[in-house]
Amino acid sequence: MFHEESFYGYLSLERRFSPHTLTAYRGDLQNFIAYCTEQQCLTSVSEVRHFHIRAWIVAQMQEGQSARSINRRLSCLKTYFRFLKQRGLLEKDPMRKVVAPKTGKRLPVFVQENHIAALFTHIDFGNDYKGQLHRLVLEILYATGIRRSEASNLKIADIDFERSTLRIAGKGNKERLAPFARYLGSLLKNFIEIRNATFPSSAEPWLLLNRKGERLSPDSIYHIAHQYLSAVTTAEQRSPHVLRHSFATHLSERGADLNAIKELLGHSNLAATQVYMHNSIERLIKVYEQAHPKGKDEEEIQ
Repeated sequence: MFHEESFYGYLSLERRFSPHTLTAYRGDLQNFIAYCTEQQCLTSVSEVRHFHIRAWIVAQMQEGQSARSINRRLSCLKTYFRFLKQRGLLEKDPMRKVVAPKTGKRLPVFVQENHIAALFTHIDFGNDYKGQLHRLVLEILYATGIRRSEASNLKIADIDFERSTLRIAGKGNKERLAPFARYLGSLLKNFIEIRNATFPSSAEPWLLLNRKGERLSPDSIYHIAHQYLSAVTTAEQRSPHVLRHSFATHLSERGADLNAIKELLGHSNLAATQVYMHNSIERLIKVYEQAHPKGKDEEEIQ
């Protein structure tokens, strides 16, 4: 017995994980349990030892999984075994003797400002509902830096036009306010008019509706972002998160306070936000080398 259903209930009801995160955790845990039962012939989680988890890590590496992917799955296992121990379903936590694979520091992928400008000035989205929906999705993601799940869950009632803010339900149902510029307020008002005309009898509270008049899913938002980002960047990653990274990077490059960026992104700690300082530091180094009398090497000066 592995008590996985109790664990999923805990994640959903007590930890209030998003559906997207729940799906990821469910897949990760099912993968591990399948390995334990099929490869190690274990019948209960009480039989799992640290060497079983280490063997699973090796198997993951042999399958070609990256260290980053394995660490994500290990994060699920840490939460899982901690839950079992707290509930008295497990005497010892086997994860305590497991060392996670080392990963290189991966910098966030972002789109340059001029390419973002091209996205909104050179692409014809069309004036119909679909075109305006696609444009608004992209505008919201870049203008506010919110996650695709947060955009999917936006309600019309979450918009405060007087204060120019969006009420965002973030991870763990933590609410925050995201300010928006005047131009986005105009786009929102125009879109709501088109939305109401397209779905005049709709009682749906959601701001973004698909062609059936239902809430636009996070997966649909992913496909919209991927489609249009492909027109302005050759980067391998072309997801809604790239627009979130672009939002944070551009704020950092223009001198925004790191704590302010942290609050805007809805990060729980500053460490998650500090990665956006890298590109700003690189820019400052170039400015220093070009402008300071001692900024260049002596050989270059001679």
